[in-house]
Amino acid sequence: MNHTVRSSIARRRAVLGAHVLTHVVFACALCSLAYGQDASTRTRNVVLIVPDGVRWQEVFTGAERALIGPAGNVNDTTTLLREFWRESPAERRLALMPFLWGTIAREGLIVGDPATGARAEVTNGLKFSYPGYNEMLAGAPDPRIRSNSYGPNPNRTVFAWLASREGYQDRVAAFATWGVFTDIFDARRSGVTVRAGWRAPFPEPRGDRQALINELHRTTTRLWPDNTFDVLTHQAVLEYVRTAKPRVLFIGYGETDEWAHAGRYDLTLRATRQVDAFVAELWGTMQAMPEYRDATTFLITTDHGRGDGADGWKRHGENVAGAEAIWLAMLGPDTPAIQGGLGVGRVTQSQVAATLAALLGENWPGANPGAASAIRGAIRE
Repeated sequence: MNHTVRSSIARRRAVLGAHVLTHVVFACALCSLAYGQDASTRTRNVVLIVPDGVRWQEVFTGAERALIGPAGNVNDTTTLLREFWRESPAERRLALMPFLWGTIAREGLIVGDPATGARAEVTNGLKFSYPGYNEMLAGAPDPRIRSNSYGPNPNRTVFAWLASREGYQDRVAAFATWGVFTDIFDARRSGVTVRAGWRAPFPEPRGDRQALINELHRTTTRLWPDNTFDVLTHQAVLEYVRTAKPRVLFIGYGETDEWAHAGRYDLTLRATRQVDAFVAELWGTMQAMPEYRDATTFLITTDHGRGDGADGWKRHGENVAGAEAIWLAMLGPDTPAIQGGLGVGRVTQSQVAATLAALLGENWPGANPGAASAIRGAIRE
């Protein structure tokens, strides 16, 4: 073969290689677009977890000594002190929420501690659940929503928006102990799979485990008519994750708020610790699955804060000072490890929706101009 022929063949191979590479890159770009994924983020799945009404005071300083007694309706103070009391705030918060402080705060971030200047607050002014969840999920407060019994949410949530997009259809779900989430997510129209309250979580159970979870929902004695127990919802979540493999998931735990309203500080602390254990179990479960391993971000926050003092800790609402203060934590492949919060000033509840979308490479404020922007610094660049 002469030099001219060899050169011609080499040129053709180079051109062919370039065309192949171009098509591969283009195909990868199409895959990325099809799944709504910006190549700059590694997150492919997001789980938003909300334990209702958990105060920043317990999250950052642990059990409050003044409430371990008559002010908290605690009779067995010896046992509760042994479980939760430690000399320093850092030790107390670790005893209360070991996964949050032993893993998330070390490998991810947490904000909302006024002592660091990284405050987190609701902006709806009402400081109770439905307005808070709407602000969180839609990205802006709505002055029309002034009651927990408002009815179907008139605002499109970031979950509903994602559920309509290529790559997310039938992969967006919400599981919650509180029945009102059926309205908050507008389950009839949103395209989001919603399982809330005492409703059986598996309409057509497949296998013994799903049938058992449904039976437990049906037969468990109801302490609260519109709120089931956290463990029932949690078991349904684990089963749904294993079988349906959602990409975007909301989990709402409600016992923390119910026990606080009942004035039971002992059960409030224990419910908080149990939620932390649930989060740890779910994280371990998902990291053991190839669909989720090193591609999933947990975003954990609360819908409102509570007041202070012997009576204020039980309450929240428009006239309760301090109930606007919340907290937020994140853990995932795109979350920077920042000790002591972001150091960027005030974070608002309305930024949760855009932050969740941005983790997936999506622009929620672009689709919903009234929504707040994502939290600055919360996603690694």
